Amino acid sequence: MEETVKQGVRPAPVAEPVESGASPRVLAEPIPTSSGRLLDRLFGRDDITLVRHEVSSRLSAAGLAGDRLHGFVLAVNEVVTNVVLHAGGSGRLLLRVAGPSAWCTVTDSGSGIPARFLTDLEVPEAFEVGGRGLWLAQQLCDEVTVATGPIGTTVGLRILLATPGDTARK
Repeated sequence: MEETVKQGVRPAPVAEPVESGASPRVLAEPIPTSSGRLLDRLFGRDDITLVRHEVSSRLSAAGLAGDRLHGFVLAVNEVVTNVVLHAGGSGRLLLRVAGPSAWCTVTDSGSGIPARFLTDLEVPEAFEVGGRGLWLAQQLCDEVTVATGPIGTTVGLRILLATPGDTARK
């Protein structure tokens, strides 16, 4: 009689059923924080609110608090929303901590961001519809990077977990 050997294989992420015309979604898996990775997930139109809550809770647990937490989560939300609205409807988000900073990288496979949206980002007009996502990210983050081209875009957002003299860390 042969013995069955249990292998150390992790199951694939659980996918939700896909309705006709909808993009497939993969649910987030817990990631060990010892690696610095807090969240790694695919997202689509129906996931925007869930992604925002996941990012907020993971960053809060990592020590980001107050206005800086809320501002960074807003910046991430704007970038994720841009992917859904302008870059094919789905993307990937990677949230990690490296040293004193939290980094969020959002990647899509859209056709790229036109140059006019990347140069000289100015305060949008009060009644202008749209055009605030990257501008807001630049106001709320310590660093914003954009790599874009005809096969997709990656936006990187960075924020210090604590600023010098910050005693409000919770």
